[in-house]
Amino acid sequence: MENWDRIREKLQILADAAKYDVSCSSSGSKRANTEKGLGNTTGMGICHSYTEDGRCVSLLKILLTNYCIYDCAYCVSRKSNDIKRAGFTVEEVVALTINFYRRNYIEGLFLSSGIFKNADYTMERLVRVAKKLRTEHRFNGYIHLKTIPGASDELMNEAALYADRLSVNIELPTETSLKQLAPEKNYHDIMKPMAYLQQGITARVEEKQGVYKAPAFAPAGQSTQIVIGATPETDQHIMTLADTLYKNFKLKRVYYSGYVPITSSDHRLPVIGTPVPQIRENRLYQADWLTRFYSFSVEELVDQHHPQLDLDIDPKLSWALRNPHCFPIDINKADYHLILRIPGIGVGSALKIREARKFRKLSWEHLKKIGVAFNRAKYFITCDSATHFHRDMNPDALRHQLLAQSKYAKGLSSQMSLFQ
Repeated sequence: MENWDRIREKLQILADAAKYDVSCSSSGSKRANTEKGLGNTTGMGICHSYTEDGRCVSLLKILLTNYCIYDCAYCVSRKSNDIKRAGFTVEEVVALTINFYRRNYIEGLFLSSGIFKNADYTMERLVRVAKKLRTEHRFNGYIHLKTIPGASDELMNEAALYADRLSVNIELPTETSLKQLAPEKNYHDIMKPMAYLQQGITARVEEKQGVYKAPAFAPAGQSTQIVIGATPETDQHIMTLADTLYKNFKLKRVYYSGYVPITSSDHRLPVIGTPVPQIRENRLYQADWLTRFYSFSVEELVDQHHPQLDLDIDPKLSWALRNPHCFPIDINKADYHLILRIPGIGVGSALKIREARKFRKLSWEHLKKIGVAFNRAKYFITCDSATHFHRDMNPDALRHQLLAQSKYAKGLSSQMSLFQ
């Protein structure tokens, strides 16, 4: 490797450039350490990412290079942007990963890249990094590679054999917006690797049913990222797209990245100084969770009359206030999937309620012990209790009351923190 000062400078540039890619998660992989190899994905470490079972996993998150032949208006690494450029060699990325792992800084690698020369040229180098780590260094830690739109099926196949997760960023919610802000890209080149990976993952699952040691093929699946706020699409557009991706390509995650203003010179972009509110990202993630784990449809959360998610309240509460005829729900009789729709009750609490009511009727006290967010849920349920709450199911009045409670709770928490 070059001298350490130069490597450190590259690391600072390329780690900073990688921060705009939020699709970094290690959930779903259980690659074990065998025959005294190096690393694994099952241990605990410094937290940068969470697995699906709640473990913390640290990842070295960098770009191979921030040189790029594309001029995507929203991207800090676009070719027309006047920034300091750098690039790692394959050997440098491998050495950094191994050295950082040995010092217990990381448990895996998240590697993306700008596109230099062409898609295959770039993708081949990303694959070489993963291959060297796996075959020469017997590295069993987590590897997430960003695939390059337009790369060949052969390179995609090889990447899936060495990486735990692969992802290609769809970037913008519609092809019209993609053509406007990233004219060199097209949806076909983005969707093609997604389809190839989905077919390969499905085929490998079927092979494993008949062959005991079929080789792993992207065992942690694939994900993507959508930039929000750089173009005028509504939350309805974004959620409909995400729902389609989950259904058609069986993605593990869709990540939502709020547009961060990086220039004032491009007329295609929003006015400089108007970043997307963080709360919009949060609401999209909450709505995403409801469609995946709470049996909500996209149309129930956003539609032509309500194309944007409410920024003041979460999507489940927003749905409940728009559908007062569904409440109150009898907690001792309602179906499990109906209980999931009650504001203040999550999957864990709903499961506990379903099991507990087999033995006796549940009261307010039981629900509090189960862990229900009682101050919210009480307006939407009935149960076996002598105490009855006066409930005003006028949506506007209840919304005002719940918002006031939330602001009071935040203020009280802030005051208490001064004495801790």
